[in-house]
Amino acid sequence: MTHHHDGAPKRHPSLFEPATLLLIAVLCVFGAIIGMQLLVSLGITANTSLIGALAAMALARIPLAMFARYRSIHVQNLAQSAISSATFGAANSLLLPVGIPWLLGRPDLVLPMLAGAFFAMLLDAYLLYRMFDSRVFPATGAWPPGVAAAEAIKAGDEGGRKAALMGVGFATGVAASFVKIPLAWIGFAGSTALTGIPMSAFGVAFIGNIWALGMFGIGLLLRGYSGQIFGGPMFASIIPKGDLMAAYIPHGFMIGAGLVALIQVGLLLFRRNEAQRQADASAGVSDKEVRRALGLGTIGYLVIAVFIAIVGGLTSEMSMGMLLLFVLYAAFAAYVHELIVGLAAMHSGWFPAFAVALITLIIGMLIGFPMPALALLVGFSAATGPAFADMGYDLKAGYLLRGNGVDPAFERDGRRQQLFAAMFAFVVAGLVVLLSYQSYFDQNLIAPVDKVYAATIKAGVAPGVAWQLFLWAIPGAVLQFIGGPRRQIGVLFATGLLISFPMAGWAVLAGILCRLIWEKLRGAGGEGDMEVFAAGIIAGDAIFSFFDSVSKNVFKR
Repeated sequence: MTHHHDGAPKRHPSLFEPATLLLIAVLCVFGAIIGMQLLVSLGITANTSLIGALAAMALARIPLAMFARYRSIHVQNLAQSAISSATFGAANSLLLPVGIPWLLGRPDLVLPMLAGAFFAMLLDAYLLYRMFDSRVFPATGAWPPGVAAAEAIKAGDEGGRKAALMGVGFATGVAASFVKIPLAWIGFAGSTALTGIPMSAFGVAFIGNIWALGMFGIGLLLRGYSGQIFGGPMFASIIPKGDLMAAYIPHGFMIGAGLVALIQVGLLLFRRNEAQRQADASAGVSDKEVRRALGLGTIGYLVIAVFIAIVGGLTSEMSMGMLLLFVLYAAFAAYVHELIVGLAAMHSGWFPAFAVALITLIIGMLIGFPMPALALLVGFSAATGPAFADMGYDLKAGYLLRGNGVDPAFERDGRRQQLFAAMFAFVVAGLVVLLSYQSYFDQNLIAPVDKVYAATIKAGVAPGVAWQLFLWAIPGAVLQFIGGPRRQIGVLFATGLLISFPMAGWAVLAGILCRLIWEKLRGAGGEGDMEVFAAGIIAGDAIFSFFDSVSKNVFKR
């Protein structure tokens, strides 16, 4: 498997071969534009990695010599890594942060914010590259969208029974995504609205950790039905109108769970005994290397925070002590944000990047930073999670396509090429955003979540919020502690509470139920089949939501 028939060691295709680079450059521009367009119109970004893989597969079918190399699954993997990096990079890591100072009437802060977010995004993806395949972010982790991309590429390459199973999953994912059901059916009496079935949430349940996903599903349902559950007179004093967000309960839960997750990661890295040394030897990346990467991250985030403070002119708006506090807090927040988003993404394929940035903002307001500092702070924090999570998905796909690390040299080589592809994509995304943000803002097209951040900053913090956050952080911390670093149940429960999508809760729990039945019926042997089917469902959902959102954009003009 490792060697060609002539016995020479296998080399991973390079990003810098002209035909590969050309395809990837085109995909990156396309990905960046799609990402920005979807973010400002729908508020979310579709995962485009499958589009990149499909483009490469389609071109490989053209009988011209220059297209032949797109037949390689490793070139398809580079294409998929690049387009998804460009999509998430342009939208979530760059366009979203720059909208915040713009809405607050400080256009002078847009370019400093863009520069800071750009460096944060590069550092972010590089850190995940350094930590992937360690005990904190194992290559064997779930990373569901990565599994979906890899299985789609494999199915296209090999055909056969797995491709058929993948196809069935894909068709199921697409067909079910068309279905819209009345909210009244799932317990919202009197509501006339319709809701789609999030098939990716259903598919994820077959791949991720059952405990983590179970808590994620319960969190989604508690949030979705908070009005019915907590709206009565019994809870009126604690939860006004049954609105969890207004009572800051999800935020508190995430703060508690996030801090415990941070401590768990720390203990994992700094506790040494014989069993751990064995675990080190089996993981591709040792704890020592992870500690080194985290050290580099600390310095990097501090440098970027100082850069943002200086370029954003905060030196004239804050005292020296406040400035120092801003730099330390911004770097710490970026760090925790990236870890929480990374852990949630690894286990569930969903990450609460917007919400965790909102928590960063609320704590910053409690500290008492002035408005421009808060705008830069929340943008900096929001820029750090998505690139990190997306890099994890892409490296997981590559890891599966390269044979689960059987050939360590080939694996390292491939991972490095994926890093180059992502960095190239981020530079393209940076240029696209730099050239186009003004035209979006002039048409008043801004990410909806930016309006939430701006409104929060303008409103100021109500009295008693700090106490609420502290109070609800305790159960969040306890839950995360009980689950331990393997299960991340606190972080995922809080993730569910932060997302208002009850249908996704039902989809996750239904998926878990189907998975348990499948495992009962098939015994241990059904594992691979189940993952291929689930990957098909996630891929079908991703492709459907991509074309659905693009067509909504085209026809609404």
